[in-house]
Amino acid sequence: MSRIISFIACLLFSAMAYSLELPEIFGDNMMLQQQTKARIWGWAKAGSVVEGSASWSSQKWYAKADGKGKWILELSTPKASYDLHTVTIKGDGKTIVCRDVLIGEVWFCSGQSNMEMPLRGFWNCPVEGANEAIAQSGKYKKAIRVATVAKADPLVPADKVAGKWMTCEPKNAPDFSACGYFFATTLNDIIDVPVGIINCSWGGSCVEGWLPKEILETYPDGLVPMDNEDYHRKMVMYNGMLHPLAGYTIKGFLWNQGESNVGKEKEYIERFGTMVKLWRKMWNQPNDKLPVYTVEMPPYSYGDVDGTSGADFRLAQHHIAHTLENCGCVCTSDLIYPYEPEQVHGTQKKQIGQRLAYMAATRDYGVEGIAAEAPEFKLMEAHEASQADVQVIAGTAVPKNENEKNIVYHLYFSNGDDGFDRLANIEGFEAQGADGKWHRATVWADSAWKDVKIQGAFLKLVCPEAGEIKNVRYCYRNFMPGKLHNARGLPVVPFTTEKQK
Repeated sequence: MSRIISFIACLLFSAMAYSLELPEIFGDNMMLQQQTKARIWGWAKAGSVVEGSASWSSQKWYAKADGKGKWILELSTPKASYDLHTVTIKGDGKTIVCRDVLIGEVWFCSGQSNMEMPLRGFWNCPVEGANEAIAQSGKYKKAIRVATVAKADPLVPADKVAGKWMTCEPKNAPDFSACGYFFATTLNDIIDVPVGIINCSWGGSCVEGWLPKEILETYPDGLVPMDNEDYHRKMVMYNGMLHPLAGYTIKGFLWNQGESNVGKEKEYIERFGTMVKLWRKMWNQPNDKLPVYTVEMPPYSYGDVDGTSGADFRLAQHHIAHTLENCGCVCTSDLIYPYEPEQVHGTQKKQIGQRLAYMAATRDYGVEGIAAEAPEFKLMEAHEASQADVQVIAGTAVPKNENEKNIVYHLYFSNGDDGFDRLANIEGFEAQGADGKWHRATVWADSAWKDVKIQGAFLKLVCPEAGEIKNVRYCYRNFMPGKLHNARGLPVVPFTTEKQK
């Protein structure tokens, strides 16, 4: 009798193993990338033929399951619209119908807690304006879809992970990534096509968590965890969450992470670049340089509000954005309140999503007229002080240094052609004297269209207390909220002219 039961169990297991199956990411309410060959994959009996069809076309697509039962279909998708479609998959005598499918723009969101953070917030970590956003989410029901990937941590690459597409409405919205949601709604408002977000993030994860074993083993610190916390283990996010989704046809990546790698910015530059190259290869799309838009790490104390470890890391993030092809970084120096030095989860997520959407709209969809690039320091020049400058210098809190009595420094910025959002009382600038000490500088806005090398708007800086100025910096501390913006409301990127060690 036991042998008969075992035989029947084997037959049932074999039938289940060879039954047509789709991963959860392919199902009802899914979003497919427009005007591409959108990949859909799954499993069936080895060697069997799988047929795919869609309501938008009379065409049928076919694929053959390989020796392990894996098959991949590539469906030619139409132009984006708000029409609902069905996708039908047949094989092994079974039919699977995916209903309420939208065709639009799909973005893959990843990183740590500031990307994971849902609209409902975390414990004692609210999202500003969340209740209003949730209450009004239903107006995007036909336009926004979100898939949240479940946390999984296997030691070997997995083929499956939980994560279904959800419609945009108040009952679902509280669990949507706040950063991803505001990106999606803003982009939809701009380009007027459906937007889908795949949220694949894990709070506290380091960049090494999203890399595979074979790469990590080439690093000096290898697979050694950063500490005993699950979220600081290496490669597990790659194995359990990323690997099962690699290849889902998308428009680009959004990345919000860095806090767990502070203090290791040089390694981060190399490892993040390695990760991006790997991900682009894994997705293997015709555009092999899929855009990657990152979020500047916000101000936080890191044990010392006046320290610079966080500032050094932000500098590395912007270095990556300038050196890695088709990459960008949105500045968040202003998106923190003075009472939040110990709050690593800033409440202002809407502005982050908006700035990411502005970058995508201008770079990837050709939308003109939107300011998307933050002002960044270009150069500093010493000039003889004008009569008006002398009056400003005379009004500073300390006596003028005789060695610098007629010198004022002009600071020039990219993306600041129309000037700044204030003329005087500009805070956050410091000057370094010959003794290496930093002092608060006096800064004001000015402009000139003649008798200067660079015409247009610029800032003027003096700091008599520093004496002969060697370097200047702006918001270059762990926690120093930025208050200066260009005329379009984008914050000045923190910087230092001091050479990095």
